[in-house]
Amino acid sequence: MFLSSFENKLDKKGRVSVPATFRSHLSSMGYNGFVSYPSFNYSALEGCSQDRIEKLSKSIDSLNPFEENRDYFATSILSESVNFQFDTEGRITLTEKLLDHAKIINNVLFVGLGQTFQIWEPKIFEKFKITARKKAFQNRSNLKWENKKEREEK
Repeated sequence: MFLSSFENKLDKKGRVSVPATFRSHLSSMGYNGFVSYPSFNYSALEGCSQDRIEKLSKSIDSLNPFEENRDYFATSILSESVNFQFDTEGRITLTEKLLDHAKIINNVLFVGLGQTFQIWEPKIFEKFKITARKKAFQNRSNLKWENKKEREEK
């Protein structure tokens, strides 16, 4: 899983070191990189494995091929996605388009979200985190554990 948060500096060539734990997780899945695309909801980037983006693509493909929503999702996610490969030092070079979307200039914050992760400008994330904690607290009763009996019934 992608867990915790890691801040790294963007170098002069636009390269950033991807956290070792993220690289290790991706490597355990058989990948030497990840896919990233602009977040719908935030000035941030979404990051995931190739497997995850393929599942998202299949979900989009399951929509009616003549429905506008299918084209909207495909255009907004798949056409904006970038497949990054790690260099020998575990770095990637973020594109100007992605940097602009996330308002990243110098520092990059990798934020683990379990099966996925996000890439933020650290100060923007700190503001978001305050809101997220308040909303999580307000909605904490919605988070429920699935018990063993429920899993067996599925």
